[in-house]
Parts: sequence; structure tokens; C-alpha cells
Amino acid sequence: MASLKDISKICGVSVATVSKALNNHSDIGEETKENIRRVAKELGYSPNLSARALKTNRTYGIGVLFADEAMSGLTHDYFSGVLDSFKRTAEKKGYDITFINSCKDRPNRMSYLEHSKYRGFDGVVLACIDFNDPEVIELVQSSIPVVTIDYLFNNRIAVVSDNVTGMKELLEYVYGMGHRKIAYIHGADSATTSSRLSSFYRTAEKLGLSIPDEYIREAAYRDTRNTYQITNELLRLADPPTCILYPDDFAAFGGINAIRENGLRIPEDVSVAGYDGIRAARHLEPKLTTVRQDTERIGSIAATQLINLIDKPKTTIVEQIIVPGRVEEGKSVARISIETT
Repeated sequence: MASLKDISKICGVSVATVSKALNNHSDIGEETKENIRRVAKELGYSPNLSARALKTNRTYGIGVLFADEAMSGLTHDYFSGVLDSFKRTAEKKGYDITFINSCKDRPNRMSYLEHSKYRGFDGVVLACIDFNDPEVIELVQSSIPVVTIDYLFNNRIAVVSDNVTGMKELLEYVYGMGHRKIAYIHGADSATTSSRLSSFYRTAEKLGLSIPDEYIREAAYRDTRNTYQITNELLRLADPPTCILYPDDFAAFGGINAIRENGLRIPEDVSVAGYDGIRAARHLEPKLTTVRQDTERIGSIAATQLINLIDKPKTTIVEQIIVPGRVEEGKSVARISIETT
């Protein structure tokens, strides 16, 4: 196997120059870098990662801790988009991505912190995990650089979708379409749910909307079975809503099925709106009105911030970065006369 010394002899430069060039140091000219990279490729040079880690105290590895409550894994539309963007951004910057095993049922398992240390991760990103889990808190309070997605910890960088503004703008849109009887099936208890629900009530108050208690229900995110059942219950009310907001686009599928099985049309008889802006919802008929979250930016910013924290810990500011989404008008919310609501 070719070594740095072999490359240095052919290129007529020192071993140190070869090492700097292959690590893209700024004090090596581009022409020299290109020549060294070409020779390294021709010789089939492959760096010894173990030796590199011992020398630099870095593995160029990032851990991903991800496990949603429904155990949907990377079929989770929103987080799969975020993590795909995170992965692409990190890999462009020379980092490899490894998932931290979140299965707690196996024997002799390591804690999240132990696993991170065992793998030698330079940093860890946390997404859609139980942030109250003692193991998660232990990891967050450790010396390992950490960035969280859609959750705030003191003294940790967080990248969050603007759920407050997203819900505000969605409710204002539905209100602007003439609806006054608006039900909201929100997600299970979480920081995301709390932000959206508080924003819903605050916006309703500003608009002068009266929201009956029976219009506010709970279903786990992505739980189509529960949203199907709750939608049926809402439709049976003496004064049913003219529009139903769902916790996410995927969960809305259950509600849509219930509405249609009751012989009602969307949006002529009942309007619906989701949240997330997943690809599948764009192919519904009628197209689903939703809040499209910017998964590309969220993932990219999270990766960039974590790598900055790893590379430049003294100058990287620990902050909360809020990424706005936007209301995507579909065809699932009808414009109705206020007199009919």
C-alpha cells in the first residue's frame, strides 16, 4: 500500500507538504495540491484512519441519535428530509455519519454517551428523541459537541423549525378563507406540540375566534388510525367544524379517509389542512393545504453548526436558530361565506 513518503518522493515535496495538501490546508498552493492528489490517486493511496485519529485526536465521524415515538425510522418524512440534508452537508465537509443504536432492549448495551465515546464521535446531532431520557441528558451535558433539532437545551446549539409562525399563518389562512368553526387535532406532548398549540390559541384569540373544547383533540404524530377515529367523532358533533387541522400531513390521511367514508367531499363539505409539506401530500386529490417546513435548510444548518462547534469551539456562538416554513396553498380548504359558518 502506498504511503505519504511514496507520494512525497514522486512529487518532490516533503511528507508534511503531502499531508497538508491531502487535508486541504490553505498554506499549500492549489497547483501543488492537485498534483499531490493526482499522484495519490494513481498510487491508490488510502489514509490510515486510526493513525490519523491518534495524530489529530479527531475521527471525522458524527453520531446521529434519532428514534421517533412511532418507531417509523427513516420512513418519517420530515426527519428523513432533515437528516438527508444533514448527511450531504457533513459529507461535503469530510465527515462520516453513523447512527447511534437507540434500541434499549438488547443485552449489555452501552448508554448513548458510552456509545458515542466508544465510536470516538467528534460530535452528535439529536433529532426526534425523548429529550427527557436521562441518557439523552447525560449525553447533552457531556463534553461532546452536540446540536439538537427542534428542541432547546441550555448552552447547546439548537436548529428549530418556526412552529409558532407556521401555525399562526396556517390559522390566519383558514380564517381568511371564511372558516370560523375550526378544529385542531394536535400531536402528542412535545416541545413542537406545545409551540404549535400555544400559537393556535393565541392566534385564535387575536382573530376573535371562539374554539370549543371539543374541537381540540390529541393524536400521536403520523397516527392515521387515531385521526380517523377522532375525525369521525368531530363529524358527529351537533355543531361540527367546517375545517379540521391535523398534526401532520401523514396523520391527515386518516382524517381524509374518515371524511370520505362518511359520504362527504373535500373541500366542499369539510376542509382539511396538514403540517410538514411531505412529498406524498402533494399528490393527493385535492392537493393538501399545509405548512411546508424547510427540511433542506434545517439539516444543512445543523450540520454546519455542529462542524463549526467541532472545528472552532472557541469562536462558535451557542444559539437558537429558527428556520421559517411557509403555508403551501393546496385545494383542500374551501373559500366559504362567513354567514354559512
